[in-house]
Amino acid sequence: MSNSFSELYERVVSTVQRRKQARRMAKMARSSGFQMKKKRAALRRRDPAKIKTIARKKALTIVRNKFFPTYNEMTFQQKVKSDQLLMAKYGKKIDAIAKKQEKIIAKGEAERIAKAREALQNET
Repeated sequence: MSNSFSELYERVVSTVQRRKQARRMAKMARSSGFQMKKKRAALRRRDPAKIKTIARKKALTIVRNKFFPTYNEMTFQQKVKSDQLLMAKYGKKIDAIAKKQEKIIAKGEAERIAKAREALQNET
């Protein structure tokens, strides 16, 4: 059974599972193997599914900041409620912004990779 990136990324998990994942990832992020994995990934071009996911997150953030400027200070329940409201009211607008962001991110890939290579050269 092969799951696509977006299916895995967008699956719904409970708050307890999310916290458990966060603890596990925080521990993994400190390991040297994971750091190297991130550096190697920065040197490669992102696939279209990854670009689409990043564009959607960016579009959602843009709309959130416009309609809920204090989103970061909200409680978890308030965030859930505001996200549901945003998706119901502005879902199509978010999709349109995401489509534009996809093109912007795809254009910036070469520059991002060049910066990562330069950082790697300066590091060694």
